[in-house]
Amino acid sequence: MFIFEWLNNQLLRMEWLYNLVKLLVEKVFGLSIQDRLGGSIHFYIYDVIKIFILLSVLIFTISYIQSFFPPERTRKILGRYKGVSANILGALLGTVTPFCSCSSIPLFIGFTSAGLPIGVTFSFLISSPLVDLASVILLASIFNWKIAIAYVVVGIVLAVIGGTIISKAKLEKYVESFVFGNKVLEVDQEELTTGERMEYARDQVLEIIKKVWLYILIGVGIGAAIHNWIPENIISAVLGQDKWYSVLLATLVGVPMYADIFGTLPIAEALVLKGVGIGTALSFMMAVTALSLPSMILLKKVVKLRLLAIFAGIVTLGILIIGYFFNAFGYLLM
Repeated sequence: MFIFEWLNNQLLRMEWLYNLVKLLVEKVFGLSIQDRLGGSIHFYIYDVIKIFILLSVLIFTISYIQSFFPPERTRKILGRYKGVSANILGALLGTVTPFCSCSSIPLFIGFTSAGLPIGVTFSFLISSPLVDLASVILLASIFNWKIAIAYVVVGIVLAVIGGTIISKAKLEKYVESFVFGNKVLEVDQEELTTGERMEYARDQVLEIIKKVWLYILIGVGIGAAIHNWIPENIISAVLGQDKWYSVLLATLVGVPMYADIFGTLPIAEALVLKGVGIGTALSFMMAVTALSLPSMILLKKVVKLRLLAIFAGIVTLGILIIGYFFNAFGYLLM
């Protein structure tokens, strides 16, 4: 138990990095991390470096594993399953694809074009931006493993339920016809060497970092401002755990925004440290990543308004339920 706790603190929470940045702020900059300015600088440098280190290592590992499952092979695997089991598999597939909601849509088109049921592809579309292995590790590094695992479970359940409802409702006619008209070529996947897989994983790290670095810098900056400059009583007055509307407000505020989950995690961390309920913080994070306005606009290009509204309604209701659930019982996991 002691070994696990030590590994968790040093590898995930990176206490060694926390202490190094503290020395930098106090000994080099001559500031105290107990003060607003020093605390903000410490929060910013520590979180940025920690997130980029964890993100690079995790994406490299995940991408190396993904190299064994190219889209064509994945489509064939999914095609073997029917009903709820196919939705579960689609949701689980989403957890190993570190994509934002906009990046997930081309894969959604590809899977639908290949003849997979839309319920399965929607399970993937819900799960992919919400729950991926990298974000789970980061959640554990910020909060704890109980919160991270619970988040994974509810995210997958939401994806499975959402995809199942869409499948049972027979909504295929609300997908734009050109999606079904795309030709999907059957291409034999050549076996990659270990070196090629490592090169692919490295390229994926660089590609994803290029996409998310700005969101991370902005997200950590907002988190540092919330943590050190906005008084706790102001945040509690608006988003306090005792406010019945806090989850609803956080969800509505998150929808117009667009950021990767890695950029929203520092904001969620700062909100929780200021006394905001864990469910409220997670609802904000989930709304930003799964229901962002840009992704809804892009999805509107491939599905008709009725299906888009049903999808958004299912996900919104699911996020609200998850948020209130975590606010009510999240203290058991802290």
